[in-house]
Amino acid sequence: MDNYIKVFKALSDTTRLKIMWLLMNIDEKICVSEIVEVLEVYQYNVSRHLRILKDANLIEEVKEGKWVFYHLTPINTKFQDLIQKSIHSIPESEMRKEMVKCKELLALRD
Repeated sequence: MDNYIKVFKALSDTTRLKIMWLLMNIDEKICVSEIVEVLEVYQYNVSRHLRILKDANLIEEVKEGKWVFYHLTPINTKFQDLIQKSIHSIPESEMRKEMVKCKELLALRD
């Protein structure tokens, strides 16, 4: 039961929910600095939020050179599937500004 509680607690924060929504809808891995710029949140806070999402097994990190990128944990259970479907059901209109900014940043990558 503890794992389920961790997931719901992790998703109870607006910033963490936005991070999850972005990862689901951009379909790319993203680094801390990109999340900071998109969500206009301090780097320290983004790192803390990412750690909570990672501890809840909602996201994973991969290191590429000096960068650490985050992506969704692959779906292995019906619970994970339902959680992601719930997040995905949040209308894009709620995240329009963040989505535009994120796409602009991703377009600048080499």
